[in-house]
Amino acid sequence: MSAASRPSNDPLVHQWMPFTANRQFLEQPRLIARAEGVYYYNTRGEKLLDGSSGLYCIPLGHGRREIREAITKQLEELDYAPPFQYGVPAAFRLAHEMAEMLPAGLNRIMFAGGGSEAVETAMKVALQYHRVRGEGSRLRFIGRERGYHGVNFGGWSVGGMVNNRKAFGVGLPGVAHMRHTHIKENFFEMGEGTHGADLADDLERLVNLHGADTIAACIVEPIAGSTGILVPPKGYLKRLREICTKHGILLIFDEVITGFGRTGEAFAAHTFDVVPDLMTMAKAVTNGTIPMGAVAVREDIQQTILDAAPEDNVEFYHGYTYSAHPVACAAALACLKIYREEDTFAQVRALTPAFLEQVGAFKGMDGVVDTRGFGLLGAIEMAPAGKPGARGFNLLRKAFESGLVLRAAGDSIVLAPPFACTADEITQMIEIVRKLIKET
Repeated sequence: MSAASRPSNDPLVHQWMPFTANRQFLEQPRLIARAEGVYYYNTRGEKLLDGSSGLYCIPLGHGRREIREAITKQLEELDYAPPFQYGVPAAFRLAHEMAEMLPAGLNRIMFAGGGSEAVETAMKVALQYHRVRGEGSRLRFIGRERGYHGVNFGGWSVGGMVNNRKAFGVGLPGVAHMRHTHIKENFFEMGEGTHGADLADDLERLVNLHGADTIAACIVEPIAGSTGILVPPKGYLKRLREICTKHGILLIFDEVITGFGRTGEAFAAHTFDVVPDLMTMAKAVTNGTIPMGAVAVREDIQQTILDAAPEDNVEFYHGYTYSAHPVACAAALACLKIYREEDTFAQVRALTPAFLEQVGAFKGMDGVVDTRGFGLLGAIEMAPAGKPGARGFNLLRKAFESGLVLRAAGDSIVLAPPFACTADEITQMIEIVRKLIKET
């Protein structure tokens, strides 16, 4: 039933859903009524395994009592305070605890309302840093094909997913893109591929074309998530770091998906042993309970910006109404405590080998053209059937009917299990996908 044919008092017609085939949804609504542990429940009370950790943002499982109690306590004490010229204690505690988790030197934290806002913040930091150092010609950003950095104008401009870009014009001027790293030589290779580290030299080529003195920053996801889990080849991120350092270009890691344990360590920067100059975070920082994003900045970058401003002046004209929201800070502090006390990242490392082995076992199935993964991120890519993306979308719908919530990126099925899953629950997810691929 289309929106036009539904009665005007039907509540389903009034919401314009994001990143959703709205017309199809009205014909076959997929409504989630509640959640507990690693399960959702639909409006009929039927259980559905959460195969995507919400939207990569609920690794600790749904309904954690500790987070709920922290949120309630904070609401009883302070629901909101203006973040401009005023501070709340929880925000400073959170920044301190996050700095202790981050790679050395990334110890200045600015909060935002989500990942898209974090990317905008990081881009502005890069621009102002170069300007106050007398290198105001550095206005260009380098992104990557198939990258995803949110949906604000800056984020989609440096992003490289075609459908996220083509309807909205040319985007920010002066943005260039490197090639993505999804190459056939690495198909069906779980973990880091052995081919393609030289793709990082695209950045060197862009330096030669545009001039290093015009480039402010290069932004990449250590593992490209929204496009279908593209794992970097061995040595690729280290090579990007070397090129950025050589030419004075800031390296931004977008760890909105990989941050807080998805790769088995606190951040992918630790896993791949590459320290960026700025890092964006969101999603798992509050276990999906309250929207929050953050940018970690190298200490000397912040100090350079602060020192350049006259005394008593605002140094960085940027921020959001909900930056460092006290309730979000309370939720994040509760999450960090759980990560520490339950040794959550060790749990990820324990679950990873069997998970990746099971994802890799789809190799050889009819219609499967690639499998890939790292940590608790896995993708099974299928050959298109009809128009590109139709097969993936069809499988997503059928998975919901079969008791599984998952992500589809084009014709790739993405699994990102909650860290709270058992090995048996991960196997159940895999078996549902296997059965559906055989049927479709």
